[in-house]
Order: sequence, then structure tokens, then C-alpha cells
Amino acid sequence: MNAGLPILRLGDILLTGLLSDLDDKTALAFTEELTTRIANEGIRGVIIDISRLEIIDSFVARVLMQLAGTGRLLGTRMVVAGMRPAVALTLTELGLQLTGVRTALNAEQAMELLGWRRPAEAPHAP
Repeated sequence: MNAGLPILRLGDILLTGLLSDLDDKTALAFTEELTTRIANEGIRGVIIDISRLEIIDSFVARVLMQLAGTGRLLGTRMVVAGMRPAVALTLTELGLQLTGVRTALNAEQAMELLGWRRPAEAPHAP
């Protein structure tokens, strides 16, 4: 089942994102597709970019926590990237904690948390 949310594979890492209009059906399909790919493809890390989320509610926070828990059970690490300050403030005000979810300022930092490094620049030929 395709949730309509792109999930890109970069080596043994999956990169995906969430949109603010996440409903129950989409969340269930997304969770199923992501966890199936983790198990079938030997994925060791997942980055969920939420930079497009301007607000977050308890439902989206719960989806992120469930994904993190499921990912841990399947042997992968989950990193949420791109959280806006307003989203962080809302989570704090609502008393919601993304337990078990690592965070990074952006996708590049999330990649580094998962062990990816930018290739060193090739030396210039004389």
C-alpha cells in the first residue's frame, strides 16, 4: 500500500518527510510501508524530515513515537530532522515528548548522526 509520501533510499538509510495534513489512513499506510521497507531492505537508519510541518498535534507526535518504537524493534535508528521552533514550542506547551526519537536541525545533520559523511573533496590536479 502506497501512502503517497515519498520514501527515498540512500544506501542503508531511508529518507522521507511528513506533511501537516496527515490523517489516520495515510499514517497507517505510511507506517506499514516504512516498516516493511526497513525489514525487507536491511535499513539501519531512517530520517523523517518535518521541515514542512508548521504545526504539530498530538496525533502526528504519536505517529512519530510509534515509528521510532517500531524502528527500534526492527534494529534501525530514527532521526527527525528540520523541526521548526514553533513546532518545538507547541510540543513543549502540549507536554508531548518524542520519546525515543533523535532530532537534528536538518537532513544533513541527521545523515551525520547516522554515520554518513560528505566525501572529501578530490584534490585539484596541478
